[in-house]
Amino acid sequence: MGCVSTTAHIRGSQVLDIIPTALAEGNFVGKTVGEELQVPTMQDRIWKMLDNSNTFIALLGGIGTLEEIFQIASWVQLNIHPKPIGLLNIDGFFNKLLSFLDQAGEENFIPHSARQIFIFASTAEEMIDKLEDFVYKPDLVAA
Repeated sequence: MGCVSTTAHIRGSQVLDIIPTALAEGNFVGKTVGEELQVPTMQDRIWKMLDNSNTFIALLGGIGTLEEIFQIASWVQLNIHPKPIGLLNIDGFFNKLLSFLDQAGEENFIPHSARQIFIFASTAEEMIDKLEDFVYKPDLVAA
């Protein structure tokens, strides 16, 4: 995260680091560039990210990354937001996740509206193009 935020900051982008106080005080993430907003919990972090973002982009990561991706995605199903989640699929890292999501959709475990917010791209340029073209289409619900 530090490398991405530093590069974005150097190139003139606004950077907002939303971090739980315990992680900030424990110096687990290093020095913040740009603005830092400390929040009490990880749950507060997710809500603040939602309030301050119009899209999400996930890089290669582990359990914490997956947890945040799926929490944000589940909120689409609950009609909390329609914001896309970009998964930067470097060297096919997310290929099996994409296959899982496609299968879950085909078998009606996740609705189309929740599946469509996942945007996969193998380069940053492709990701930006896809996110700029993204239009949320909610599922039609019979009354």
